[in-house]
Amino acid sequence: MTGRTVIRGGLVVTASDEIHADVLIENGRVAALAAAGTEAAGAFTADRTIDATGKYVVPGGVDAHTHMEMPFGGTYASDTFETGTRAAAWGGTTTIVDFAVQSVGHSLREGLDAWHAKAEGNCAIDYGFHMIVSDVNPETLKEMDLLVEEGVTSFKQFMAYPGVFYSDDGQILRAMQRAADNGGLIMMHAENGIAIDVLVEQALARGETDPRYHGEVRKALLEAEATHRAIRLAQVAGAPLYVVHVSAQEAVAELTRARDAGLNVFGETCPQYLFLSTDNLAEPGFEGAKYVCSTPLRPREHQAALWKGLRTNDLQVVSTDHCPFCFAGQKDLGRGDFSKIPNGMPGVENRMDLLHQAVVDGHISRRRWIEIACATPARMFGLYPKKGTIVPGADADIVVYDPHAEQVVSAGTHHMNVDYSAYEGKHLTGRVETVLSRGEPVVTEREYTGHVGHGVYTPRSTCQYLT
Repeated sequence: MTGRTVIRGGLVVTASDEIHADVLIENGRVAALAAAGTEAAGAFTADRTIDATGKYVVPGGVDAHTHMEMPFGGTYASDTFETGTRAAAWGGTTTIVDFAVQSVGHSLREGLDAWHAKAEGNCAIDYGFHMIVSDVNPETLKEMDLLVEEGVTSFKQFMAYPGVFYSDDGQILRAMQRAADNGGLIMMHAENGIAIDVLVEQALARGETDPRYHGEVRKALLEAEATHRAIRLAQVAGAPLYVVHVSAQEAVAELTRARDAGLNVFGETCPQYLFLSTDNLAEPGFEGAKYVCSTPLRPREHQAALWKGLRTNDLQVVSTDHCPFCFAGQKDLGRGDFSKIPNGMPGVENRMDLLHQAVVDGHISRRRWIEIACATPARMFGLYPKKGTIVPGADADIVVYDPHAEQVVSAGTHHMNVDYSAYEGKHLTGRVETVLSRGEPVVTEREYTGHVGHGVYTPRSTCQYLT
């Protein structure tokens, strides 16, 4: 729909500013901001007025790491693009960047086309794609150039999962060299999968089959080693590097060292590493399976290093790595063998609220909340200032956020298509009230008013942190 909307009386919070301002939206975009109570604000006229008195008005979240309908371990992530993007909207996220998968023996184009087919016409919010590169060869390298030109500007490689997504150092170097030429950004799952597989085999041989052993074999030192190796390969290639789901303090130290040396190296962490730990993996019975993801949850003492990294900007982004599998029928494929538990956790609906709780708890400031959840992911992946901020010309992806509302996280009330919550029973302060996507109300005062097919594919420019 066209028309004008004005959001009045709220505190507009972006990565750079906090101002009491009214926001005028016209034809799906931000048209103007004016300080509250001024003549300019009073002159705003609109077909629809949203009262944000006592609330925050923030950009919609940008979750740059999701896996909807992802095939893994003989099953599929339980959220479709339809259910996953609806849940994202409920949680104040208005853009996702999902991962299209190249299968070994197939082209990048086939993988990308398959993901377009899954998403097109099914999304409640806007979406883009990264490309998982599983098979580096001369044809793949040429395709990378074409994908960058059409707005798929980031490529994920895996130092983990031998036999599935794994790339060796030579393949990684070739892809990095190509990215150095075409402006793409290499995203790295940094764990030494070859060594981890040895430790998995040895643990199972000793009869160590419970979920907690998933965390014990995927050692923090092997995350740090792979992170170091990825940094050095990127340095040799002259390419930027983005390390996904950083979980260990030793890996943060590698990123910090590289950034102190002036390298174009970036790091992402996820809420599960900030709020959960190996205590969850060790929950009795088979409950720990709910928390099996890779990189794994770490002992609680790692959390301080992650929060510090977010404050010092050695970690720049918090994404979810949302990859849900139901406890019944999917996670329990690994009863009696932790290595068969599908790796992944639900979280796309919880990220904005958990990070607001971090503001309440004093870990980060309000502006930093918006920076790590909205602005930086948009800049990192070529979506800014269309996404990630509230300025004239930006898409009107806006959340009215009640910082005082209390909520208890539960699978009974969440909207993700999964039968458990990783944060079941957690009390949070702050809650999404109203969500606009390109000016359209997707959530209106805690009621879903969005629809399938509103969300559109969004091509991306290259990383905006690179010179």
